[in-house]
Parts: sequence; C-alpha cells; structure tokens
Amino acid sequence: MTGHGPPQLLSAEEFAERKLDLPEGGRWFELVRGELVQHEPPDEAHGTTLLNLSKAIAEHLQRVLADPPVPPLTKGGQGGVGYACFELGLVVARKPDTVRTPPISYFEGERRFEFTDSLLTDAVPRLVVEIVSTKGRRIGIASRVEAWLAHGVEAVWVADPHDRRVHVYRRNASPQRLAEHETLLGRPVLPGFSIKVADVFAEPSWWRGSMER
Repeated sequence: MTGHGPPQLLSAEEFAERKLDLPEGGRWFELVRGELVQHEPPDEAHGTTLLNLSKAIAEHLQRVLADPPVPPLTKGGQGGVGYACFELGLVVARKPDTVRTPPISYFEGERRFEFTDSLLTDAVPRLVVEIVSTKGRRIGIASRVEAWLAHGVEAVWVADPHDRRVHVYRRNASPQRLAEHETLLGRPVLPGFSIKVADVFAEPSWWRGSMER
C-alpha cells in the first residue's frame, strides 16, 4: 500500500524561480510556510488606489531630492531618501519560508533602487502599504499587519477603497483610522509627505474624462 507523503515545501528562492510560470505570472501568489497560496485578483479600486499612492510617493521623493532639508540627508536610516518597490516578494520567515508581496514597500539604504528589479529580498522595508480592495483581502489583514511590525517594518498603511479610509499602524504607537476629510502624513518614515485621504481613492482625471464622453 502506498501513501501520500507531506507536501514538498518550497524555499523562498524556489518560489521566486517558479513564480513567473504560475497563472498570471504569479502576481496573486504568496508563499506561506513553504506552501503556495493564491489570492483573489484585486478589483479596479485596488489599481486606482495603488496608482494614486505610487504617484504621491514618487512626487514627494522627487521634491526631497531637488530640495533636501538641512542637515543633509543621510544614506539610509532616519532622514534618508529611499525608493518604493511594487509587488516585491519580502521574505518574512525561514525554515519553512514565508514570502509576502505587498503592493508597495519603501526602502532606504546606501544603494538606491537596489531591489527595483528583484523578485525577492530578505531586506526589511521601513514602510509597507496594503490595499484591502476585496473581501478576501480583508481576511487576515490584522495578522498581516502584526507580522509586518514584528518583522521590523516601522509603519504599515492599510488603504480600504470601499470604506474610503486609511489605517495607519506603527510600532509602539496607537493605530490611526483616517477618514476622507483627514490627511495621511508620512512621518516618521516619509517626513514631509502628505496626501488627503480622499485623494488616495479618487479616480484619475483621465478616467473621469473618458466616462463623460
């Protein structure tokens, strides 16, 4: 009589090697304790929220680079100028390996854009952005936030396009729940960054124009 053994667990590196061969290039897959987990694809509101936050962060970093504060910016750490990565696999546990892929992760370090073209990194970002655009993505978000903070991430922003709020979590600080009329501030990770919560979820002007035609 033959039996079935336990499933073969993947390492983070094996997951990265196989990811592009998975459905839709593996975009909605993560590795949890060595096993593949497929998440439901996000809805249109997810893309709008991601676009708005990405644009706002990029514009903020361009302003900082053009007009650095005094004293001069450091290479990494508090006050450094970093960069955002999108759908980058972050190794949050080993043996068995877990790889999470948030929509946005923000890094600082001596080598800017070090992980921009990577599929995977063991490095810890200063900021992680999660977007809970579907019911499936809301399930387990509390444990994901807790895991990010335990992993060493300084701040986690959870954007909810359907209740149009942004939840801000920081280590050793009380959570914030920001409504549309309030402003999301980047400190301490992105000092000087700000965006109205309503603008986080606003449809792009080009989209509104196409709908009116």
